[in-house]
Amino acid sequence: MELKTLWEKMMKVNASDLHLKANATPVFRINGKLVSEKGESLTPEILKSWSYKLMTPSQQQTFERMKEMDFAISVRGIGRFRVNVFLQRGSIAVAMRAIPISVRRIEELNLPLILKDLALKPRGLVLCTGTTGSGKSTTLAAMIEHVNENVSRHIITIEDPIEYLFRDNLSIICQREVLMDTTSFSMALKHILRQDPDVILIGEIRDRETMDVALKAADTGHLLMSTLHTLNATETINRIISFYPPHQHQHVRVLLATTLVGVVSLRLLPRADGKGRIPAVEILLSTPTIKEYLLDPVKTMLTQSAIEEGYGQYGMQTFDQSIFKLYKDGMITYDDAIQAVTNPDEFKLRLVGIEATAERGWEAFDKK
Repeated sequence: MELKTLWEKMMKVNASDLHLKANATPVFRINGKLVSEKGESLTPEILKSWSYKLMTPSQQQTFERMKEMDFAISVRGIGRFRVNVFLQRGSIAVAMRAIPISVRRIEELNLPLILKDLALKPRGLVLCTGTTGSGKSTTLAAMIEHVNENVSRHIITIEDPIEYLFRDNLSIICQREVLMDTTSFSMALKHILRQDPDVILIGEIRDRETMDVALKAADTGHLLMSTLHTLNATETINRIISFYPPHQHQHVRVLLATTLVGVVSLRLLPRADGKGRIPAVEILLSTPTIKEYLLDPVKTMLTQSAIEEGYGQYGMQTFDQSIFKLYKDGMITYDDAIQAVTNPDEFKLRLVGIEATAERGWEAFDKK
């Protein structure tokens, strides 16, 4: 078995991930499900050989010191992959994710078109959230490409590692990879405001220091995009505030009310036709009501209802509204819809035409 053969099959079956582990056969993730490859199990020696061939000498040294390594590679004639090499039970294991060579547009990804408006905002903070593998990086790449195709901006990305590769169009795009182009996220962010950016993309906000720079950049006239591992818009707000000690919470709320432009939360669901997956998307926009709720800790819990009621006027939507539309359009099955919604009982009542407790914001969906 050759690694190149596995990459080729990965592309052929449209697998999102490839998992390699000692004393086990390779496993592909196809449409969200794990599928084992038939054949002989991989030995620890084979995995070590493959892994070290993929890494540069400096990456090998980092792996030996830190016991794990993140990087991305391009394979001529096949594609591009994000790679994580790590240890488990004393032997090397590898997780690879396929990265499309070309950046897909917002329409192609079945994402709400309001993301185009968010991408072209002159300033503010835009966050894309969801679990691992929910499409956060792909969504942000589509938004960056929309900027690149429509306006002249200086875009700087800080990633670990660089995933999608962009080509300058109307905008100029500088992509910086941690450990290759800069020593760390914090060092890159320390100097980024001196590099005359219009749009800043941070691969992921992981700590308070990164959040500080993100809020500062958004507050000083830049559009900043990034990701967080949160499940929905309301949890995203609470997570941001939790980065800080209690005595700073009100200050952070004021900053969020001033800078936050929108939160895009993602879940990928199996398509009804079996051809891949489709995103369910929750969208929070910075409306006057949302700003009021951000400032008041007691009212923050009302954010979800404000999103639901803001569909018609502002274009916001909850996960349940998004899933309802996908089901009515025949894009997903009933079983997958029920498993994915936040409130299955209200969803079932809505399907049979019985109005549930939350009324406003659903009129447009019921008419379709």
